[in-house]
Amino acid sequence: MWIATSTRNDQKALIPHRNAPLTETGRLRLARCVVEGGWPLRRAAERFQVSPTTAQRWAGRYREMGEAGMREPVLAPAPQPTPDPDPHRAADHQGPCPAPVGTGPHRLPPRAQPRHLYRVLSRYRLARLAHLDRATGRAIRRYEHERPGDLVYVDIKMLGNIPDGGGHKTLGRQAGRKTRSGAGYSYLHNAVDDHSRLAYSEILTDEKKETAVGFWQRAHAFFAQAGINVERVLTDNGACYTSHAWRNFLAESGISHKRTRPYRPQTNGKVERFNRTLLDEWAYAQPYRTEAERRDAYPAWLHTYNHHRGHTALKGQPPASRVPNLTGQYT
Repeated sequence: MWIATSTRNDQKALIPHRNAPLTETGRLRLARCVVEGGWPLRRAAERFQVSPTTAQRWAGRYREMGEAGMREPVLAPAPQPTPDPDPHRAADHQGPCPAPVGTGPHRLPPRAQPRHLYRVLSRYRLARLAHLDRATGRAIRRYEHERPGDLVYVDIKMLGNIPDGGGHKTLGRQAGRKTRSGAGYSYLHNAVDDHSRLAYSEILTDEKKETAVGFWQRAHAFFAQAGINVERVLTDNGACYTSHAWRNFLAESGISHKRTRPYRPQTNGKVERFNRTLLDEWAYAQPYRTEAERRDAYPAWLHTYNHHRGHTALKGQPPASRVPNLTGQYT
């Protein structure tokens, strides 16, 4: 057994492995015993401490090439990267990157300035990490409908109630666990317009079909008062959204119902993002003492979201900037 090592001129040199049973001379002796001495392969293999397959291989090479066949084939030089005329791309050829896949320029090996790495990544049109789906590494397809009402996302977010006296955020993890039992859950029914990100939301007691239909009746009236004519509604495949009551009410209102693919919450991404925002900025924003205290703070937060909070997808403007008749003063 031989292993290859790199020399200074990048050629591959062959050195024998320290545990190799055969050297070049040993292979020649084995081959001569089999070919010229007529030894059986098994006997020769036992004599030279190798397998019969190895003995057969070297005997066959001796028959074909003689002593020259006892040498290991010379390995071709390892391919070298073509020098890049752009010195900023030098970081591409500095060897394997120890950082995991999906790492941004700031965490890549410090062999070039981050701005140089940005240029290399931009040159090859690689997407920013924020534009990729972390699970698959594929670019996220972002879209936006041209007019308010072209598509409205509807979803339900289940949220644990705060027990009287406060939960773990107020009392600490151990004490909060004792008060958690029997607090129950709230169900936030949310509707978000695709174009404007305008949101209508209610905190209700369950997610039954009758509750979902009643919520949409009020949400539909809210959008209509703002001058938005809803044409399509997108939901997940929850039981309340696959019911005949939901389907019939949308059909009577002339609204097309679309459902997401199973196990693909990304399709309902805008309302899922709204859910995360309300958790960060309202539900868990401060240590509430009671569930009633948290619910009392919700209308003010929702008003701020629609009228004053800047949205990155709207170039820092609130949803109200895309709904001129939100106050209903032009009806």
